[in-house]
Amino acid sequence: MEEASAVETSVLITGGTKGIGLAIAKRLADSRKTLFLAYHSDGRAAFKAKTQIEAKGATAHLICADVGTVEGVTHIMEEIGSLAGSLDHIVHSAAMIYPTTMLGADLTKFSKAVETNGLSLLYLVQKAVPLLGRGSSIVFVSSSGARAVIRSNYGALGAAKALAEMLMLYLVPELAPLGIRINTIAPGLVHTTAVAAMAGSEEAAKTAVENAARANPSGRAARDSDYTALVEFLLNAEAEFIQGQIIAANGGAFLVR
Repeated sequence: MEEASAVETSVLITGGTKGIGLAIAKRLADSRKTLFLAYHSDGRAAFKAKTQIEAKGATAHLICADVGTVEGVTHIMEEIGSLAGSLDHIVHSAAMIYPTTMLGADLTKFSKAVETNGLSLLYLVQKAVPLLGRGSSIVFVSSSGARAVIRSNYGALGAAKALAEMLMLYLVPELAPLGIRINTIAPGLVHTTAVAAMAGSEEAAKTAVENAARANPSGRAARDSDYTALVEFLLNAEAEFIQGQIIAANGGAFLVR
């Protein structure tokens, strides 16, 4: 008889070809996984990520789409339906970085950021439900900036992620009876291209991470394993009774009640 651990699992990771999403994909990648990596535009980075994932023994499929639109999300689910017929889990890590003050924001760009960083969670869940089943897990990657003002130009990301966190809570009573769980993680600050874009440069991002490490109660900077291990657990059947939680993996920074 085939052991349960040998059952193949399919996971959609939005934003899965760079930064936090790619780190999660690498953590999950093994010979029993089929990973669907959704990305927006950087084809070179996407193919590099696919190569890295497949080197770990997993099957990787790239899907180019804009998760900030219903059409883009519909395309993702149609591709998954065509390739696999079903889907086990979703990790929603895609984000649109738009550094801006609130009063100086271009409202068209700000609205797009809110749609991509916030409403897209609802788009994904609605379109994915026909592919998901009992035991499926959805993990949204949020930020401490959804619950605390951390810098003046973070509003387009922080406010939208706060919206997504509330959408997650309202989704729980509808998903839980279907056997589908949904939770949020909030990683500590890690040096990614998105952080560099928010900070203004790679050097500024490096400085921000170093400052965060010095200020952290745990005395160090965040590591990929801090949040990737958490995602891995939330996708595991042993986490089946964890619903609607926002779990910070940040060493005790940005504590709020």
